[in-house]
Amino acid sequence: MNQNINFIPFARPSFSKEEEEAAANVIKSSWITTGAVTAEFEKKITELAQARYAMGVNSATSGLHLALEGLGIQRGDSILTTPYTFTSTAEVIRYMGAHPVFSDIEEDGFNISPEQIEKTFQTNSGKISAIIPVHVGGNLCEMEKIRPFAKNNNISIVEDCAHLQPEPLLEDNESILVYSFYATKCITTGEGGMIVTNNDKAAKRIKTMRFHGIDREAWDRYRSKTTNSWEYDVVAPGFKYNLPDILSAIGLVQLDKADEMLQKRRQIAKTYDESFSDCDFIKIPPANEKSSRHLYILRIVPEKLSITRDEFVNILMDSGIGISVHYKPLHLMSYYKNKYGLKPEDYPNSLERFQQSFSLPIYPDLTEEEISVIIRTVKMTGEKFRRFPDARGI
Repeated sequence: MNQNINFIPFARPSFSKEEEEAAANVIKSSWITTGAVTAEFEKKITELAQARYAMGVNSATSGLHLALEGLGIQRGDSILTTPYTFTSTAEVIRYMGAHPVFSDIEEDGFNISPEQIEKTFQTNSGKISAIIPVHVGGNLCEMEKIRPFAKNNNISIVEDCAHLQPEPLLEDNESILVYSFYATKCITTGEGGMIVTNNDKAAKRIKTMRFHGIDREAWDRYRSKTTNSWEYDVVAPGFKYNLPDILSAIGLVQLDKADEMLQKRRQIAKTYDESFSDCDFIKIPPANEKSSRHLYILRIVPEKLSITRDEFVNILMDSGIGISVHYKPLHLMSYYKNKYGLKPEDYPNSLERFQQSFSLPIYPDLTEEEISVIIRTVKMTGEKFRRFPDARGI
C-alpha cells in the first residue's frame, strides 16, 4: 500500500465550507430548531420528488414509525418486509404492536422478491396490512410489480428509501417514501430523514404526530404576533421526531450537490465493475439505471476461493481498507429468531447473500489513488487464495 494512505474508511461525508457556513448562519439567527430553514428544505424536496408533502424528521427510523402510524396500522397487524435489511425496518413494526412477516429476497439480488411477496401473502391467508420494500444499496425494488399487487389486495406501501437520494420516484397517491440523511447516506445532515407522500390523510396525521401531537408547530406559534399566539392544543399523544433547522441547513447544501455526488458514485461503481469483471472469484452487484449506487456489494464465489467471506474481509481490513457487511438478516438476530421461532434456512437467499457478501467504500471524496488501492487489494487477495483444481484429479 502507498505509504501516504494509512487507512481508507468505509464511509466519509462529503462536506465543505458551504455546510459549515450554512450551519453557522442558523446558529447566528438564534433559531436553531424546526423553523423556516426546515420548511425550505421540505419545499425543495417536494419539488424534486414531485410530491405534495415532504416532512422532515430526526431519522429515517422515526419516519418509518410515523408512516405506519399515519396509515393507521393497528396492534396485532401483520406487516410484510424483507429480513435482508437494517433492524429499523422491522423494529418500527414492533413499535406499533404489529408483527413483521418476512419474505425472502431475489434469487440473484438483494431486494425483496415480488414472487416471494405473493407466496408469503398466500401463506398468511392474505392477512397483511402493509408492505415495506427496502431499496437495498440504492438499487430500486421491482415496484412496477409490487404496487399493482398491493393495490389489488388493499395493502398499504411504505418504501424504505434510506439508500436512495430524493428523486421523482413517487408514482401513486397512497405510498409513503422514507429517506435517510444519516452520516453515511447519499446526502447527509448528520442525523435526519424525510417522509414524502401524496397521501393527504396520512400527511396530516404525520405532521401532527411528529411533534408531540400538538396542533400547531412551534415556529408558527413563536413567530406569530397575534393575541394568545402561544395557545395550542394536544390532539394526540405524539412523538418528538422533528428535524431542526441547524441540520436542515446542511441538508439544503447537500441537496444542491446531490446530483454531482451521485455521478461520482456512479463513476466509482463503473470503475469497480470494469476492474472486477474478469475476476471469477467475486460477483459484481446488479444495478439498474436509476440506482443511487449507495452501496457497492461484492459477493465471493465460495467454490473459487480457499477462504471464507469473513477471512477475505479481515484481510482487506488488515490491509487498511474499511469494509462493511450488508446485511446480517434479521431472522438470524436473537430477538426475531426467538420471538417468531425463525430458522436460518427459512430465507435461503438472504442467508446466502449474508454469508458471501461485503461492501466496499463508494463515496464521492474517494481519490483515484484510494480507488486503485482498493481494487488492487481485492484482486490480489482473491488471486492469493484462489482455489485451483486438485492436480491429482487431472
